[in-house]
Amino acid sequence: MQDEDFVNGLMDFIKRSPTPFHAVETMVEMLDENGFKRLEESESWSISDKPQAERFYVTRNDSSIIAFQLKQSLVENGLRMIGAHTDSPCLKVKPNPEIINKHYLQLGVEVYGGVLLNPWFDRDLSLAGRVSYLNKEGDIEHQLINLEKAIAVIPSLAIHLDREANKKRSINQQNHLPPVLMKLPEKKGDAKVDFNKILLKIINTNRHATNQSKAEKILDHELSFYDVQPPAVIGLHDDFIASARLDNLLSCYTGLMALLNNDGGQNSLLVCNDHEEVGSMSAAGAQGPFLKSVLQRLSDSDESFARLIANSTLISADNAHGVHPNYADKHDANHGPILNDGPVIKVNANQRYASNSETSALFRHLCELADVPVQSFVVRSDMACGSTIGPITASEIGVKTVDVGVPTFAMHSIRELAGRWDAFYLYRVFKQFFN
Repeated sequence: MQDEDFVNGLMDFIKRSPTPFHAVETMVEMLDENGFKRLEESESWSISDKPQAERFYVTRNDSSIIAFQLKQSLVENGLRMIGAHTDSPCLKVKPNPEIINKHYLQLGVEVYGGVLLNPWFDRDLSLAGRVSYLNKEGDIEHQLINLEKAIAVIPSLAIHLDREANKKRSINQQNHLPPVLMKLPEKKGDAKVDFNKILLKIINTNRHATNQSKAEKILDHELSFYDVQPPAVIGLHDDFIASARLDNLLSCYTGLMALLNNDGGQNSLLVCNDHEEVGSMSAAGAQGPFLKSVLQRLSDSDESFARLIANSTLISADNAHGVHPNYADKHDANHGPILNDGPVIKVNANQRYASNSETSALFRHLCELADVPVQSFVVRSDMACGSTIGPITASEIGVKTVDVGVPTFAMHSIRELAGRWDAFYLYRVFKQFFN
């Protein structure tokens, strides 16, 4: 795979994945196309301890996925694993969201994760997610929706009405974030608007494409707003990728491409968990039992599971903070990653990252073998450090782990920036790891 093909594929993947549900759906399509077999958690699995290049995947909650390729004895050779997360900070629609104010229809939203809120204003927003409904046979069904077109906006307050806006404007998450969807006729301005009826119409319009039954009643939904501006390669020399959800769909796509395109000689696994941005404590999150459950099912005893883990290594991939030229003092002077200077090993003495000298050395060696530059990130000693699924997964199952990622600007903004070469560099290292 060449750089241009990789970058175009990454941008298409992000565009098709406005929510974790859509990210997993897109990954499933790509895995199916490459001969992976779907497993169901509720069914019995028949997988040999000495397989012949068997390839499988399993999902949970439609928002987390584990895909793996088995070639050798798991007990003797372990697994080479890459971990990432499917979710990104966003604005989620509340269960009873309808707001009518001054004849405008708005939807109440809840902030998901550590959102950088200011950039969400004055953007063209659409809506996507999962809807659960009762069909005409009385059964519960679920459908993913993606409106694609811009249907809403969160308008800024004009500076004429807030002369101190550029110095000290604050955002009240309850009052200032509900997007505006439409202007209601004045004679009906105080009428009740039922968002579920709008969803019902959308579901029944889309049902022919999904071969699902007619929806009779909306039961619940998990919907998020997102920016409709598509990803783009930008810069005088096309150096950068600008997009929503680079954190962390970039790592999901990179890990998936490495799994699909490796030489098949090693036991390889990709796990992409939901809910990392809110702490990972869920059935589908890294602090839940999903990965451990899958690995236990691949082992025939507690001893074989322990041996599998002892012989395995996990690369936890999540974006790193590139040193911002306008805010260089926010970084340790010796550990400020530069965009397009290679992937970053993330280190923290207090185990906010799971890297240690052993696993970092392995990653550096992989970079050398792949002819890829590598950098290090350590947060300033007087600043708090974020975290990833790395320490969580390492503590849950005991696997050796290194935390890495590509340097990024504007992390958790509605539109982030990464180096186009870094994404391809990371793919080359991942492929080397799986080979």
